[in-house]
Amino acid sequence: MTQIQRSGLWLRGVALSALVIASAGMAAAEPFSALGSFDGRIGASGPERGPILPGGEAQIMGRGFAPGQPVSLRQNGEALAGSPFAADGEGNLAASLTIPGSAQAGVYPVVVELGGEVPFATTFDLKVSKQLGSVNADAYTQTAAQVATRPYQVAVGAEALYVTSAVGRPPVRESELLKLDPETLEILAKAVPEAAPAREDGSDGGLFAVYGVGVAPGQVWVTNTRQNTVAVYDSADLSLIKQFAPGTVSHPRDAVHHDGKVYVSATFEPTVHVFDTETLEELEPIALSSSRRGQDFTAASLSLAPEAGKLFASSLRSEEVAVIDLASGEEVAVWPVPGSTSTIGLAASPDGSRVYTVAQGNDAVTVLDGASGEVLRQVNVGASPLNAVVDAATGHVYVAVRGGHAIAVLDPEGTLVANLESNATPNHLASDGEGHVFVVDQGTGSLTRIAAK
Repeated sequence: MTQIQRSGLWLRGVALSALVIASAGMAAAEPFSALGSFDGRIGASGPERGPILPGGEAQIMGRGFAPGQPVSLRQNGEALAGSPFAADGEGNLAASLTIPGSAQAGVYPVVVELGGEVPFATTFDLKVSKQLGSVNADAYTQTAAQVATRPYQVAVGAEALYVTSAVGRPPVRESELLKLDPETLEILAKAVPEAAPAREDGSDGGLFAVYGVGVAPGQVWVTNTRQNTVAVYDSADLSLIKQFAPGTVSHPRDAVHHDGKVYVSATFEPTVHVFDTETLEELEPIALSSSRRGQDFTAASLSLAPEAGKLFASSLRSEEVAVIDLASGEEVAVWPVPGSTSTIGLAASPDGSRVYTVAQGNDAVTVLDGASGEVLRQVNVGASPLNAVVDAATGHVYVAVRGGHAIAVLDPEGTLVANLESNATPNHLASDGEGHVFVVDQGTGSLTRIAAK
């Protein structure tokens, strides 16, 4: 399992290349003379939990050490500057490293050697991210409006936009579903979800907070991630049509509509749930399998290729893409995505000829052939990209780069054509297919409409 932080990775992973900073030492101990263990955590991030950049600082944070325990950090066989460090009296570790300006973007393994009476060794990943800066921003117009506190996803309907928002952890008491004018970005209607039942321990269940959103004719489907279910609202006035029972879909993320059916991803499970938009009943779910020996497919994002009659799903932990034939409702292929870490976002071209995966773990967007799954290109777009969408009018791919505070724009073959910087943390995108891309930002609570000039 890869555990993700917004600006760094905790514990183990895959190395891409080597980083040499300096050398220092820790007193050697007699081999096989003592046994130890480590039940704590150690990881790295940039200043203020931001990305780690070439020439910048990496903040090393750890806990669970013995008080005063020496901790040596090594990369490419060399001790890092200042090593060995010492845990404080409470067993916590805080240290700072300078990353060389020549360091390439990528994920570097750091070996952790614990000394003292409980010697042990482990590794963690240190991710160095690109900082692209502003690229060709003058070629785009951006119009923004404040819409809600912590918007989560946006979907485009026939005549309106729909945005979900949710604030805080359970019990979530602040959540809204919004309907907006796509031209003026004016809020046309709002709905507050119903109260959810009490949790298993009898405590307050909060609201059926809304996260994922998809649009069907006359309907808006939302995912109630905290209650493991979904709900359906009327697209005209946002009145509730049906609230499905808690436990219907485990940790639902995305919802997409095609031909009278809504498909919902069950995050971390090998399943896509299917619902009939006329009867509002759940149909037979679609089982997903992994092409990697000994691993399970852990669903995350969904992306529809309507012209090809296909639905694509990403696997967050096994780094794969599943291909679903919508006519049969069955998985027809599973493609590995080599060189991708924590593959979460996904975007397909409408004709299914290209599929783009977004790797939050190593900042990579991978371009796949939509027929064979062949990797055509891989490009680094900056710190912690999360979601992507294809603009059908141009074929360009828009990527929400959360840690890099930007929207990266790629051409269909994966070449960077623009990088639109902001002070924001873009979370999710949607396209109207006519040259407009809409982005919601959790940090600023804004909705932005982007279009090429």
